[in-house]
Amino acid sequence: MTKTITMDDLLKEEKIQQLTQGEVVDGTILSVQKHEVMVDLGPLGVGVVPRREIGFGKELAIGDTVTASVVETELDNGTSLLSLRKAAKDRGWDEIQRVIDAAETIQITPYDANRGGLLIELEGVRGFLPVSQLSAEHYPRVGGADKDEILQRLNSLIGKSLSVRVLDADRKANKLIFSEKEAIKDGLAERFEKLKIGDTVSGVVTGVVDFGAFVNVGGIEGLVHISEISWERVNAPADYVKVGDTIEAKIIAIDKDRLSLSMKQLQEDPWLKEVDAFKSGDATEGTVTRITPFGAFVQISPAVEALVHVSELGDGESADPEKVFKLNERKSFTVLEIDKENRKISLSLKGKAKVKKS
Repeated sequence: MTKTITMDDLLKEEKIQQLTQGEVVDGTILSVQKHEVMVDLGPLGVGVVPRREIGFGKELAIGDTVTASVVETELDNGTSLLSLRKAAKDRGWDEIQRVIDAAETIQITPYDANRGGLLIELEGVRGFLPVSQLSAEHYPRVGGADKDEILQRLNSLIGKSLSVRVLDADRKANKLIFSEKEAIKDGLAERFEKLKIGDTVSGVVTGVVDFGAFVNVGGIEGLVHISEISWERVNAPADYVKVGDTIEAKIIAIDKDRLSLSMKQLQEDPWLKEVDAFKSGDATEGTVTRITPFGAFVQISPAVEALVHVSELGDGESADPEKVFKLNERKSFTVLEIDKENRKISLSLKGKAKVKKS
């Protein structure tokens, strides 16, 4: 008995013959539903794209033309299983290779972040931008390497356009690493050439840590060490600057990829002015600010701190500063010696200053 062949049978046979797994096909979107998208493949039938196979950030509408990769030629309902992500990924790797060959700087937009860096998708290929490869402007400088604050800073970069270069790529291993530092490297070299020690520069504070403040100077990272923030004794840099502040500073050193900066050197040194009020042999009062095994430091004016050596406590070298002084107490002293060149003043707790031998 001869089997009757219907039009559906002919279409199904044609579809099976023409569609192959891994093939890339073009189609028109028939419907967009919550979990899947239906695609008209013309004489090849209808394909279905699960939501997970659409790809990050794709907004699709009925009538859009799409390119898809065939995952399965026929499902139980007669449709084909398609992937827009895989088709985009295959094309994406070709484009990424072109970018690498041309050493191009490209724009990327992070879609997520973790404590290690930013998650990127470029041309359907997932990639990563490590924290260590961020520019000075975006590097999350935080005190004590606070992981939660680092993540918070990285989250602020999600959705922001960044200029990067491909640092490493391996198609077989599906590895793609980006670098923002590499993208601005050439421009930074030119900027470094224009800078010299002694220049005054303006920058934005990007991080405040125990030992100083990091500053972004036109894309170049600078550091104001705690000792260069103010002529006063600085116990906490956060008392003087905060993230986002714009400051002016003097370049005091230029390293390979960083500037050493000073805020205090743009201000008059109050020590030099206040020290003129003292001379050797003067009696003065002061407040004990630090106690050490070799003596104590005493504040004798707002900007001038002096040292009382253990040998000047009255009992020779055997005296114990911890027993003689209490922090923040005021005592009377005698000025022994003033050394302006080295910014040092010596005091004595003895009733009478020693006569300086010529």
